[in-house]
Amino acid sequence: MKRRGYLSAVATTSAVATAGCLYGVPVIGSETVLDAPEIDLSAASHPSHGDELPTLSFPDPLLGEVVSTERFEGERALLLTFIYTNCPDGMCPALTLRLRRAQEIATADGYSDDSAFLATTFDPERDTADVLRNYATERGIDLDAGNWHFLRPESYEEGVETLEGKFGLVIEKAESEVYDDLEYVFPHYNLILLVNDRGIVERAYPNGATVDIDRVITDFKAVVSA
Repeated sequence: MKRRGYLSAVATTSAVATAGCLYGVPVIGSETVLDAPEIDLSAASHPSHGDELPTLSFPDPLLGEVVSTERFEGERALLLTFIYTNCPDGMCPALTLRLRRAQEIATADGYSDDSAFLATTFDPERDTADVLRNYATERGIDLDAGNWHFLRPESYEEGVETLEGKFGLVIEKAESEVYDDLEYVFPHYNLILLVNDRGIVERAYPNGATVDIDRVITDFKAVVSA
């Protein structure tokens, strides 16, 4: 059940103001819930505050069906990121951690059904259903909550085309010269997007692997609760 309305927005505003934060502030009557961020990302290649989220539609190999971001409009707020499970230096696990912690808080605070968490792999050749399922177990992701989806393009080429064309993320394999157990690696795109249930981007965190986890949780909860 959505918890909408003026009183919930005021309560969230008061809580954030008390904490002395400059983020997570609901804007009454705006297309977005959160105020514009201090850093203007409107010139970035990826979507940012106030932009409509480009439609992302890929199979969820664990669910066995195609999942589109459009299915969540009018129903759930989203946290969306891009990963590959063979990431050797901790960046993708750090992105996953932020979504996983937000999932935990959503469950604990009772807004799990108003939330969705999407992790899109750009390495479908190695990130099979079994690999993603094991990754979820290793990372403490609650697949039984029904709000987490791994999205996997049918091919590497499809992923490259979609992520570059719609999200401004240039994906390119690089020969692994440091890690003997990996044939190839990818540059890191540490982007997390927070999207409201109207399909509008509330926050883009281009430094998503290092952004403060509590900040992401606070912003997400404000958007869901408004």
